Amino acid sequence: MQTFYYTDTGKVRTHNEDSITIINKNNKEFVLAIADGMGGHKAGEIASSIAINSIEESINKKDTIGTKDESIEWLRQIVKDINKKIFAYAKEHPESKGLGTTLVIAIKTDDYILYGNIGDCSGYVLKNSRLTKVTKDHTYVGMLLGTGKITEEDAKNHPAKNLLTRALGANDPIEIDIFDVDTSVEGLFLCSDGLSNMVTDEQIEKVLNSRLPIEETVLKLIKKANSRGGTDNISIAYLKKESGDN
Repeated sequence: MQTFYYTDTGKVRTHNEDSITIINKNNKEFVLAIADGMGGHKAGEIASSIAINSIEESINKKDTIGTKDESIEWLRQIVKDINKKIFAYAKEHPESKGLGTTLVIAIKTDDYILYGNIGDCSGYVLKNSRLTKVTKDHTYVGMLLGTGKITEEDAKNHPAKNLLTRALGANDPIEIDIFDVDTSVEGLFLCSDGLSNMVTDEQIEKVLNSRLPIEETVLKLIKKANSRGGTDNISIAYLKKESGDN
């Protein structure tokens, strides 16, 4: 397995409110996660850090990630724990009122792949050189998609496309959407909306299939987002299978 992650402030924001990690346990079990924070007084980066630090601490305590059912239960519990910590921080620091974070996470073992998300960070798989989005955005526009009230093309430019309907630190109780993914994929790709709002899925797919080294692949996508305006922080976590990998 090859893995690489990178986060960039972008061209407009003064600081980076994204947090990101890839955890590799014995080169057999992997957890990838991106949290995109929100809130004034740098509160967004605090919320996203709480999310990623909680995930790292929890996973690093485990000898193994466990079965699929155990991972599903862990996903449900970890977001409750993160949510509780963010609300507690907001209570202790009134100046950070409104802080919160979105989250996308993927778990890969030899036996299963799971994705989970809250908000509008995106999780994709690369299979047969085709990029497919797994997660569903928790946005006002995302709610309208599939109802016939709005098309995919309209959604891309809708003025409320970034209006979240679910986020850690904003909803209590909180639920994470979980997706069970076919294991016969070539890659797992996560990104914040700082990439997906600037670069199309087709453009991402083209770069992922360009046979560049994994680090250059990720950095090229960051550069593309910045060249198109870089209006938000840009984060990418990418796992790429090598020949012979499960």
